[in-house]
Amino acid sequence: MTIAKIGIVTVSDRASAGIYEDISGKAIIDTLNEYLTSEWEPVYQVIPDEKDVIESTLIKMADDDGCCLIVTTGGTGPAKRDVTPEATEAVCDRMMPGFGELMRAESLKFVPTAILSRQTAGLRDDSLIVNLPGKPKSIRECLDAVFPAIPYCIDLMDGPFLVCDEAVIKPFRPKAK
Repeated sequence: MTIAKIGIVTVSDRASAGIYEDISGKAIIDTLNEYLTSEWEPVYQVIPDEKDVIESTLIKMADDDGCCLIVTTGGTGPAKRDVTPEATEAVCDRMMPGFGELMRAESLKFVPTAILSRQTAGLRDDSLIVNLPGKPKSIRECLDAVFPAIPYCIDLMDGPFLVCDEAVIKPFRPKAK
């Protein structure tokens, strides 16, 4: 069985200052460890929120590292420095707007400011790239909402078969006829 490589990218303006402890990226890793029973390898980076750095990191993870899934955290708000969605759109072949729509709908159950979030998702060759918010609680809420569709999306791109702990998260895969 192929070991899935999953990219985790934390985007922060504090990253370049060297004073940043990344709780968001660790929250993604912890959540994926809870979800997945199949073997997977994290490809993890903390980078500044500069569009060219985000783009080059996503390209490297997709094209060189062979990540089937890349999950970003941070840089999805309305501040001028928040450019993660623009960088994602710049490197993707096709966008998957349903991911962002569902994440915002889920977040609106908890906070009215969810409408300020600009999460998105897209495909670059054989990689699915998903932008998440920056707060660990919101990361979990959004992943709980969208992750059930991710293993099947990876299947459709001929990626590694992701096996989940169905007591934690139940992936949707259509039944074979």
